[in-house]
Amino acid sequence: MPEYLTPGVYVEETSFRSRSIEGVPTSTFGMVGVTQYGPVRHPANDIRMATGPVLVTSLTEYERIFGGLRVGLDPCQLALAARAFFGNGGRRLYVQRVLHATEDGVGAGPVGDFARLGIPSGANPPVLEWCARWPGSVGANIKVVVKFRRSKNIQVGTQLRGVLPGAAVETAALDGAGQAPTIPDDQAPGTLLIVERQNGVLGYGDGQGGFNQPTAGQAAFHITTDVEVHLGDRLDVYTGLELGSEHRRFIGGVLQAVDPADDTSLVWLRTPPGQPEPDATAMLAAMLAADDGAYLTGGSDGSQPGATELEGKPADPDGLAPATGLAALGEIDDIAIVAMPDSTNLSDLDSAKTAVDALIRHCEQQRYRIAIVDPPDESSISEVRAFRSKFDSKYAALYYPWLRIIDPTGPQDPSMPPTTLDIPPSGAVAGIYARSDIERGVHKAPANEVVLGITRFVTNVTYARQSVLNPEGINALRFFEGRANRVWGARTISSDPEWKYVNVRRLFIYLEHSIDKSTQWAVFEPNNERLWGSIRQTIEDFLITVWQTGALMGTRPEEAFFVRCDRTTMTQNDLDNGRMICLIGVAPTYPAEFVIFRIGQWTADSRRS
Repeated sequence: MPEYLTPGVYVEETSFRSRSIEGVPTSTFGMVGVTQYGPVRHPANDIRMATGPVLVTSLTEYERIFGGLRVGLDPCQLALAARAFFGNGGRRLYVQRVLHATEDGVGAGPVGDFARLGIPSGANPPVLEWCARWPGSVGANIKVVVKFRRSKNIQVGTQLRGVLPGAAVETAALDGAGQAPTIPDDQAPGTLLIVERQNGVLGYGDGQGGFNQPTAGQAAFHITTDVEVHLGDRLDVYTGLELGSEHRRFIGGVLQAVDPADDTSLVWLRTPPGQPEPDATAMLAAMLAADDGAYLTGGSDGSQPGATELEGKPADPDGLAPATGLAALGEIDDIAIVAMPDSTNLSDLDSAKTAVDALIRHCEQQRYRIAIVDPPDESSISEVRAFRSKFDSKYAALYYPWLRIIDPTGPQDPSMPPTTLDIPPSGAVAGIYARSDIERGVHKAPANEVVLGITRFVTNVTYARQSVLNPEGINALRFFEGRANRVWGARTISSDPEWKYVNVRRLFIYLEHSIDKSTQWAVFEPNNERLWGSIRQTIEDFLITVWQTGALMGTRPEEAFFVRCDRTTMTQNDLDNGRMICLIGVAPTYPAEFVIFRIGQWTADSRRS
């Protein structure tokens, strides 16, 4: 109890209610794979440039960070899956990019993984260099345009006004009337001076540690730069950048490689290795000398990552190397659904199986997430059954067949039929999971739901065909006349009948994760009846709320669940070893997979028994 040593009045706060449990999110999706652009660990990157999975909440946000729907000339399966996810009701997606690097350094030749442009163009060696911030061939489509601005006269007498240390200033003599001269807007600045502050006075450094105050009879013009970065329809504009490194808006700081002001910036500015740092005059002259039509050159997408790279590696425990691949998704607690569309791009079925094994193992180790498995492309009924037979897990579900969509990157020619693409189903199915969770709840089986944004399923799964697929845990995607394209299955790929259904597995994930996160306060509390009663009350209150949503069976809470935490669940040995054991039982609702109406003839004048 608190100490009371000095006489007086003590006002203390206390709680008379049990602690509440907040339900965790269940519709957050995570994917790993190849993207056109975006954050990724690379041997040429500074270790601090590598970022973990990036959260995107719309297709527009995805495209800004990770690029478009193609990588080179090939469709980007992850981008198309993201498009299907958002198109079917998904709201939160974490993306972890994977890249099989081909170069060990940003300066390892003109065709390295990073595109770049030396400035001034053609100079050897260049004074400065624009570098793509992330690897990829799309870097060769980036164009950087630099413009300068000249302010009005900022010198009054011998004092400067409206500038901070680090600003670049061009000086000129006043005319005969004591007015600042008129300089054409398109005339490039000459020699520039960098503003410094000494003893509270703004003046100019001489580059050798000296300091010169502004002199009478001079005008001073503040010179700033505007940088435009073009990539397709995207235009990033950075205005009012300064040329002195002391300024917080220094161009080399705003557009730097590590932690720039704009997290999604496309380029960064550097001095080539081995070259001296240019002064402000040389820096501005070099950037202005660059051809406005010049693009960065080089850049590579690397080769197709294998199963090992998709699985990735956990982070170095000493913080020297970040996690990659699926291991990086493991660091995000909110993710509840995961997929790996690029497993279908692997060269053979053995590699695809290895990648899917890694995906399932990831979910089993994380415990609080489920995997959506994509079948190989162009699989027949027999082939998808053979593929399914290689797995057994209560943390994964398989959907068949692939989806056919109109190619969003295809030519728009009204005289020709639109081109189509076949995509794996995982992205659309994850969106349906999210949509069902939002509209009904995680306890509702994500089935009998319309698949949006597709033209048709690649393979027609009929009633007879599904009678073979469904008992084996292959969830069919079917077309019904007048009812559109629908998900027509809700089974996991588990041989354990207790975990046959996706919604039951996901309901228990939700319950377990919510209880886990919200009862951490109990660790190191006194292990006695007071704690046990508090734990029981906390969990019962939570389960009553879950029961009221229709997630559990029973007409009364006593029929839906039980919570025990007392001397019957713990032995003295448990107490001696610091273990508090709470036993929870819930009665989940199972989906009405087979709705049966039994109808027979009834004689009108007979009486019901």
